[in-house]
Amino acid sequence: MNIKDILEKNELTKEDLVALMKIDNPTDLDLLFKKAYEVKAKYVGKKVFYRGLIEVSNVCIKNCRYCGIRRDNHKVERFSMNKDEIMQAVKWIYDNNYGSIALQSGERQDSEFVDFIENIIKEIKKLSNGKLGITLSLGEQSYETYKRWFDAGAHRYLLRIESTNENIFKHIHPQDKKHEFQVRKRCLEFLRDIGYQVGTGVMIGMPNQTEEDLVNDILFYKDMKIDMIGMGPYILHKDTPLGQEWEDIVPTTEKRVELGLKMIAITRIFLKDVNIAATTALQGLDPLGREKGLLAGANILMPTATLQDYKGKYLLYDNKPGIDDSVERAKALLDEKVKSVGDEIVYGEWGDSPYFKRKNS
Repeated sequence: MNIKDILEKNELTKEDLVALMKIDNPTDLDLLFKKAYEVKAKYVGKKVFYRGLIEVSNVCIKNCRYCGIRRDNHKVERFSMNKDEIMQAVKWIYDNNYGSIALQSGERQDSEFVDFIENIIKEIKKLSNGKLGITLSLGEQSYETYKRWFDAGAHRYLLRIESTNENIFKHIHPQDKKHEFQVRKRCLEFLRDIGYQVGTGVMIGMPNQTEEDLVNDILFYKDMKIDMIGMGPYILHKDTPLGQEWEDIVPTTEKRVELGLKMIAITRIFLKDVNIAATTALQGLDPLGREKGLLAGANILMPTATLQDYKGKYLLYDNKPGIDDSVERAKALLDEKVKSVGDEIVYGEWGDSPYFKRKNS
């Protein structure tokens, strides 16, 4: 069956998804991206929602082998924003009518951190009169911690699985009982059971990762009833074990960008009404990466609103774009990008996942 016939089917099999992932010519790629944009327009609209991203700390207890802020990278200048600094960024996001905020940090599980985040969530609700939506991306926590943060006012949570191939998962994480696939999966189940809109995602274009691996990642999203997807191409960080091990064998920049866009498009076609982000990592490898992501079916952007003093210290990978831009310039550039593809920026709305609403109606 050719690609055009597959794209006209109402229900896709795993074999269909693998065939789409293996597309290797520009004509079929164009068909794939056009179909994905049609599905996006039909099920979520030609709309883009902003999540103002605040990277509150780069202190982390984990030691993931790919990550620039891993515990054992002693070249990192560590920081933790205080309450006033975070709320300064929150006020800017609120004043600019983004509608939603995302708090991200290195992973901590101590009571001081848990209490601090709970207090910040309450302060965000207070400052915005309950109008700002709140997404958290703060790693693996206990059921009780997730519930406390949910009760305080957070309602979306992003916890990336990174790869559903357990051999790859084990390779990119140290085997020290702090980085276990089943623990990560159980955390996603905790989040879903509590009532969060649950987000996950993977790194795309790692050495030894196959097209079937990526398709299995998409099937995982479906099986886990995931509401929002944040995934992007793998980018090396020179001061990490994998950055050094994979330096000469990582797929080309063009290949990783292409795979990243395929993942967005195929996920959109297969899952239809979930939220999908065009991530900064796409732009990190391609100056037009986020625009291409929107045209491949993405509908979420997460512009950084981290204070300027800290932007350059939160580097999960090398050559992160936009770290020297002010929040005002970053917003202006992003507005231009969205308008250039013909999408509408929706201000003042949470932009909840249509899938989440549908499955809970």
